[in-house]
Amino acid sequence: MQNSTFVTEFILLGIPNTKGLENMLFVLFLTFYLFTVLGNLLIFLIILASPNLHTPMYFFLGNLSVFDIFFPSVSSPKMMLCLMGQSHNISYQGCASQLFFYHVLGGTECFLYTVMAYDRFVAICHPLRYTVIMNHRVCVGLTLGTWLGGCLHGSILTFLVFKLPYCGPNEVDNFFCDIPVVLPLACADTSLAQTVSFTNVDVVTLTCFFLILTSYSRIVLSILKISSSEGRRRAFSTCSAHLISILLFYGPVMLIYLRPVSSPWLDSVIQVLNNIVTPSLNPLIYTLRNKDVKLALRKVLTQVVHTSGV
Repeated sequence: MQNSTFVTEFILLGIPNTKGLENMLFVLFLTFYLFTVLGNLLIFLIILASPNLHTPMYFFLGNLSVFDIFFPSVSSPKMMLCLMGQSHNISYQGCASQLFFYHVLGGTECFLYTVMAYDRFVAICHPLRYTVIMNHRVCVGLTLGTWLGGCLHGSILTFLVFKLPYCGPNEVDNFFCDIPVVLPLACADTSLAQTVSFTNVDVVTLTCFFLILTSYSRIVLSILKISSSEGRRRAFSTCSAHLISILLFYGPVMLIYLRPVSSPWLDSVIQVLNNIVTPSLNPLIYTLRNKDVKLALRKVLTQVVHTSGV
């Protein structure tokens, strides 16, 4: 080990089995990325500009839009540069930064979905006490808690992975740095780091998912007690967008980190869905299925057109 040369940079091999498709994939991923950034930015600005959307539900939705802007930005720019024929090299610090921010933002979003499920639980199961329970201080505290939890989660994982020595090989079999593809490159025993890191990811993911299931189980029971079909339909409609987002978020995460056997090609495809496709769908989910957001969007667009005309 004393005579070894430690790695100063890694080589991102990209998505397996896509040779010759670089130009098509670049256009496709750039379209998704721009739609993600612009769509989520639009939702965030609409929530800021619309007083009727200054409620706990939309406060958390605004936070989700911010995460959905940052999350794909961790890996997408470098991936698109590689597709354009630029260098596939990434510095040691850059690789560590990718892994850190990927898990900070992923962990924070995981916690945020749990908080949003709790918000829906209080709104439907305790409607008369909703504004008292979910007051501004509680909403801010819960949001700060998700950020702190995500930072702690990402810091632990990054420390475990990059405290190990890396002295070659340095080829990362993916389009960005993540635990399953970086850990095998360490030139030391990775069993402890692998066990602790995957346990950390599994515990966070499964705990949040269990809490979300608990919240929605209580919500379903409460909705079934509503006598009118119109009341049940309205109650379900307020939760449907959130449920779709949860399934799109947790599906890829569980496939990547809870599978016993890893497949580089399948992992890359799932990561593309998780990093690029899913964040781009949230603006559609929350606008097409939400009357309040659509109404606020029309008002904002009308004001913009009126101002431009004047």
